[in-house]
Amino acid sequence: MSHPDLSPSSPLWAKLLTGTGATGTDDGEKLRSALPRQRRFALRADPARDDRSTRATDGQDRDQGSVSRGRWDTSGGGRPDGGALRSARGRGDHDGPNFNLAVPPNGYAWWYIDGISSDGKRAVSVIGFIGSVFSPWYRWSGRKNPENHVCINVATYGPGGRFTMTDRGTPALRQSANSFTVGPSSMRWENGRLVIDIDEISGPPLISRVRGTITVTPSAITQVELPLTEDGAHVWRPFGPVSDISVDLDAPGWKWDGHGYFDANFGTRALEEDFSYWTWGRYPSQGGSTCFYDATRLDGSELGSGFHFDADGTASQIDLPPQLEFKRSLWAVRRETRGDFGFRPRQVMNMLDAPFYSRSMVETRLNGEKTIGVHEALDLRRFRSPLLKLMLAVRVPRRRNWRFD
Repeated sequence: MSHPDLSPSSPLWAKLLTGTGATGTDDGEKLRSALPRQRRFALRADPARDDRSTRATDGQDRDQGSVSRGRWDTSGGGRPDGGALRSARGRGDHDGPNFNLAVPPNGYAWWYIDGISSDGKRAVSVIGFIGSVFSPWYRWSGRKNPENHVCINVATYGPGGRFTMTDRGTPALRQSANSFTVGPSSMRWENGRLVIDIDEISGPPLISRVRGTITVTPSAITQVELPLTEDGAHVWRPFGPVSDISVDLDAPGWKWDGHGYFDANFGTRALEEDFSYWTWGRYPSQGGSTCFYDATRLDGSELGSGFHFDADGTASQIDLPPQLEFKRSLWAVRRETRGDFGFRPRQVMNMLDAPFYSRSMVETRLNGEKTIGVHEALDLRRFRSPLLKLMLAVRVPRRRNWRFD
């Protein structure tokens, strides 16, 4: 990837310092009032245990046939600590993402994709945030206005990899049911595909343009979600656990296809208010994708959940394989995932390493089948450190103003 002119007199340097678009600042609220009015869904907590487990987002009861006890499940028992899938509800996203959410103070919404190239040598991840949970600027603001802390975080891994994560203000945000725009980059849902247009500037140590398009095509959209706490304050929504991905970035070697993944998380409280640690992983297996979500809550309770998703979107609860520790990250973040008894998982590629967080390409074994997927570990006790917020501010610049052409 080429390195542009970053001298103090260059236009690119001016944009880095001011965070403006081509012509300066803008008033986000005036812009919103000028756009066509669409129904916005207010993000609310929905308790994990209630009598509406089959009630959909439009208020009508649906058959929960998209959740089965799959061929891997032999116990017939429930999930530990109530970690059971339920029908997606409350956000208008039963059949696909809805970006037109009103996120409450202290809350968040994020839409996440990742992908690994067919040759296993490159990978990407993209996260669109409202209420950027890992932004020190959102925390320092008192988390009062999630829409004033939005971001499309892009990271590429492998030769020529880059990292971009800019915390932007309300003027940079445009939302509709099918599109989510933050300054120069956007996500849009069209014809069963998530199309991500990127035009960002990567952070140090290698500052350069990251520009191009990433397209994620799920084989099907699941219709389920997983509450991560009893009161439903945090929810995982796996849209497309089985997906294809096409990457086309303006850099040598960054045009490739591979297997991808698409999900979202929603919450009405900060992650660190409810969790001390979690791990998540998604692994291609048996013609679909197997996902694990394990978390330790601050009250000492634990969540342990495992699901297999078929290519047609069917979700099956599975018996949980044992938790297996593997080598700590470069910042000594504890890491564990699930796999067959006696197998030792290993890191295949380091994707993202921070004092509180690790994302990596990991090999494990499930039912005798070796598989390589994406794994993350998050230490939220570390994340609460005030010193860490200062370190993050170097990697996550704040750009308050933006004007759309």
